[in-house]
Amino acid sequence: MFSNGQIIFGVLFFIVFSIIIAFTYRKDFKLHQRFYKGSYWMLIAFIGFIALISAIKFFFK
Repeated sequence: MFSNGQIIFGVLFFIVFSIIIAFTYRKDFKLHQRFYKGSYWMLIAFIGFIALISAIKFFFK
């Protein structure tokens, strides 16, 4: 299905990408705390809205 070179590239890409994302997040952590204070409530509201839509679809199916 995949050659050895493709598998090695995929694994190395994933490792390097994860390290870069973690480094960037740690670098911007203070900035995120300052500008995105209420973002958890927005996430909870979004998940609740999706759950509500799914429940309505399930009950009226």
